[in-house]
Amino acid sequence: MSDEERSGGALPDYAELVLDVAERIPPGRVMTYGDVAEWLGEGGPRQVGRVMALYGSAVPWWRVVRSDGVLLPGHELRALDHYRDEGTPLRDAGGASRGSLPKLDMRRARWDGTPAGADAGRAGGHSGSGGSGGSGGRGAPGPDGPPGYVPEDLPEG
Repeated sequence: MSDEERSGGALPDYAELVLDVAERIPPGRVMTYGDVAEWLGEGGPRQVGRVMALYGSAVPWWRVVRSDGVLLPGHELRALDHYRDEGTPLRDAGGASRGSLPKLDMRRARWDGTPAGADAGRAGGHSGSGGSGGSGGRGAPGPDGPPGYVPEDLPEG
């Protein structure tokens, strides 16, 4: 899909790369902002977070996550619906308050970038190459994406 089809205008090269990685993450799996940057071999968690904040609504944004497994602030319920629909591994938040939201089970949910089927349930780590492609039918940014979110708790990089 062309840049114009994805966002209605020109898309920076780095943003195109980040969004392509986000599309490759299989349902039920996640990558952290840092994982995406490491897989690409450029940028850092903050740069990936910025791309996802500006352009991520055109891809499965809920699959690019914080490394601590906390759900995306301000979008927890929408993300949780996606995680439950896809069977993404979750765990109790462990908070004392009743009704607290679960966290992602990063040990089980993390995807290392290997093609679907090739990872055979393996979680954690990064291969630095590979991934299954395909456009996945993404369209223009819509109301399902996380508008304006920029991760603030990530290390400089």
